Amino acid sequence: MSAIGQFEDTLIFEGCNFLKQRLLLSTLSGKPIRIINIRRYACPPGLREYEVNLIRLFDKITNGTRIELNSTGTAILYEPGLLSGGLVNHECSLQRGIGYYLDVLLALGPFCKIPLNANFKGVTNSQDGPSVDHILASAIPILKKFLIVDDGLELKVLKRGLMPLGGGEVLFKCPVRKNLHTVQMSNTGMVKRVRGVVYACKVSPALANRTVEAAKGPLLKFIPDVYINTDQTKGRSGGKSPGFGILLVAETTDGLFYAAETVSSIIKDGTPHSVPEDLGKTTAQKLLDEIYRGGCADSTFQWLVALYMALGQKNVAKFATGPFSDYTVNFLQQLRQFFSITFKLESIAGQNPDGRQRPIEERVAVLMTCVGIGYSNINKRML
Repeated sequence: MSAIGQFEDTLIFEGCNFLKQRLLLSTLSGKPIRIINIRRYACPPGLREYEVNLIRLFDKITNGTRIELNSTGTAILYEPGLLSGGLVNHECSLQRGIGYYLDVLLALGPFCKIPLNANFKGVTNSQDGPSVDHILASAIPILKKFLIVDDGLELKVLKRGLMPLGGGEVLFKCPVRKNLHTVQMSNTGMVKRVRGVVYACKVSPALANRTVEAAKGPLLKFIPDVYINTDQTKGRSGGKSPGFGILLVAETTDGLFYAAETVSSIIKDGTPHSVPEDLGKTTAQKLLDEIYRGGCADSTFQWLVALYMALGQKNVAKFATGPFSDYTVNFLQQLRQFFSITFKLESIAGQNPDGRQRPIEERVAVLMTCVGIGYSNINKRML
């Protein structure tokens, strides 16, 4: 690899934290970045396999991108090209789930030159990030609100694959837009139903049934309309590794969704190390926590809402969320650095699950307000 030079207009960062955020915002803003001291004192130093795999994905969906690494992988220069989109086939690293790579395309897809048609292979459900099912239940509805017309938007799980060997396959299609719609959402409504799915790959169906019963217990005390389906997969459609997991989704009267998911630990020698009852109860509690936090999006995809608001038309956008996660806080800081945009944050009352307003000392919901920068899809004009 060639050495990295010094450029006056290049943003310089240090360390491996939030690498994906920086690459994403660099691609959208067109500003080159240089990241140094990436795990400088680690053994081995430099970028990990899944991070190099992510950089390859950025290279596939763009045209004219220039990437340079030093010999140890501890420094990278990234000069973004134009978003081309089109047909993309990507073999994901098994160190991370497909969701780690898919949320990049959620952010970049609407601004490509050609509508995205991406095929991912790897791990569909993992413990270290949002799964494909979680993205389908929670992030896709958010994208639809900013696209207005969602013709051509599709996310489908063709095969499931769990760690460590994967074997899953996912299809993602995204239309292109010149501009994003400005959204103003502050009312969450009341939770009207809870739906879910327990997926089991190459394990006994009894594990899935036990997980369903354990998850329904706490939820039925909250709302009577609870239905959890089971998805038992075998053979090639079940991937290469055994395992199981559960995804729960709460839908409100205003068409908003909160999601929570838990995946079993890696199964070795046919013996599960996760107890189905614990898995079900833990996920139910996670979902109830998301509902209590409030807002119009769950905590996992607050950053995606902030990005769409910032890139929207030059109008006032408002969106209510629960308390910010650490990831969201850092993403807002990165947005200010790349696009010089700031948000007005206000604490709002929010509601308890029974519909009553919370007292002042328990208010946790945040109303984000900003004026969009009027980001326009310059790639689409080149058709």
